[in-house]
Parts: sequence; C-alpha cells; structure tokens
Amino acid sequence: MIFNWFKKKQKLENLPEFWRNYSKSFEESLPEDINANRFVVFDTETTGFDFEKDRILSIGAMTIMNNSIEVKHNLEIYLEQEMFNPETVKIHGIIQNEKFEKLSEIEALKKFLKYIGNSVLVAHHARFDIRMINKALARHKLPKLKNKVLDTAVLYKQTRISSNLINRDRSYSLDEIAEAYNIELTDRHTALGDAYITAIVFMKLLSRITKGKPVSFKKLYRF
Repeated sequence: MIFNWFKKKQKLENLPEFWRNYSKSFEESLPEDINANRFVVFDTETTGFDFEKDRILSIGAMTIMNNSIEVKHNLEIYLEQEMFNPETVKIHGIIQNEKFEKLSEIEALKKFLKYIGNSVLVAHHARFDIRMINKALARHKLPKLKNKVLDTAVLYKQTRISSNLINRDRSYSLDEIAEAYNIELTDRHTALGDAYITAIVFMKLLSRITKGKPVSFKKLYRF
C-alpha cells in the first residue's frame, strides 16, 4: 500500500508542472449543492471522427455557476493544423490558412486544463469530445482527464423516459434538442457556438430535473 502510494507520487512528480497543478485541484471535493458547482460546457471541432488519425481543430468552453452562464468568461482555442480534411471544412468552416492565433496541441491542452480545473465537464455526446482530448493528452504522454462528466444527450433522454415522449433507441442531435427547446442556433458548428447552445440546453435540463427544488450533485450525476 505504501509502495503504491510512493510510486503514484513519484509518477506525478515526473509529469509537467501544468498537469501537476491540474491534478492538485482535485484534492478539493466537489460541493454537494448543484448551484455551488462550477460546470464547464465545452465542444471540440475536429478534422474527422477517427480517434487515431484525426486531430482537434478548435476547443470552445463556457462556465456555468450559480445557475448562470458566464458568457464573458469563455475559452476559445484554435490549434495548429497538421492535417487538412476538405470534407469536414464543409461542417466546421475552419480552413487551413485562417488568420487567427493558433496554438500547438500541447499549448492548447495547457490552456484547456488551466481553464477547467476540477470543474464538472458538460458536452453533447460527451464521449467523443472527451476521447479526442484524452487522445491528445496521450500523444504527450499525459494521463486522461480526471473530471466528472455530464452528457446533455443522455440527460435529455432521461428527462423524457418517464413520460414516454422519446424514442429510447435514437441519439438526439444538438439541433433537434435546440429546436425542441426553441433555442436559436447561433454560430452552429463552431466550438464556442456549440458550447453556448449546449450550455443553454443544460440550463433547461437542470430546470426540468430540479423542478425548483434542491438536488444534490450526486443525484444529478446518477441521473
């Protein structure tokens, strides 16, 4: 037991300072009260859907605290492009020689980890975005993300299963849920734009789940 603890500590000390700082943020437990938690809603735009071959082009993130979206406290990162897929440009619109600041993959990861800390991550079809980030981390010999994760696609299904207003076998897109909630699709298929739409969806889902009553984070996470 002591040997395993020492080995784990030694491994952590061998990792870069920015990762150690990120890891240390998890020494503090998450608040039980949902409103006291910091949620980071995020999205990635990528060159494609292959976890081994494709790369992240941009990351957009927004903070939710105290039942409010902190629009000004957002994160938008564009990454240097090592590969180019003209087919996916039709979706995200990011072309290879766009004239805005681009970061290397490792610098983008540093910035992202500093922004999220130990916050609860929220994304639509979160498995994809989380796995793309984890693959990027692995390329730099870094561990996987440590954050708790909530998926708005899963939460949307769960809020409707009890009333039979949903097809349990379908995977609902962000567009479909936004339409169901009358949310305007602003800057769709940009990382920050999609993060903002997802943040509004998440707020509406929280309202349906809590119904104005106190709900613990553990209950939300189990939900």
